[in-house]
Amino acid sequence: MAKGYLTTHVLDTAQGCPAAALAITLYHLEGDDRTEVASMLTNEDGRTDGPILPQERFETGTYELVFHAGDYLRKAGLGAGDPPFLDVVPIRFGMSDPDAHYHVPLLLSPYGYSTYRGS
Repeated sequence: MAKGYLTTHVLDTAQGCPAAALAITLYHLEGDDRTEVASMLTNEDGRTDGPILPQERFETGTYELVFHAGDYLRKAGLGAGDPPFLDVVPIRFGMSDPDAHYHVPLLLSPYGYSTYRGS
C-alpha cells in the first residue's frame, strides 16, 4: 500500500486569516477523463479535517484541486462584482512518488492567488 497522501490549506491573504468553509473538489485526470475523488469544506484553520486524499486511497497521477473561491469571497464580503474576478480556481498538478506527502496550499485574495508545493 502506498504511504503517500494529499493535503491542502487555504489562507485568505486579504483578511490575513484562514479561509474557513471554502468548498474544495479533487479530481483525478486520465487523458480526457475527469473523475471526482473527494469534496470537502475547509475548517476554521483553513484546512480539511483530514487528508483530501488519504493513504488508503492514494494513487500517483495527475490531479486537479478546484477551489470554489467565489462563494467564499462573496460570503466574506470581498470581491464584489457579478461575475466576480475570481470564482472557481483550478490547480492541476502531478503526484509521482507513491510514498510522498503532497501539500498544495492556496493563498487567496479577491484579485489574485498563488500556490506552491508545501510540506
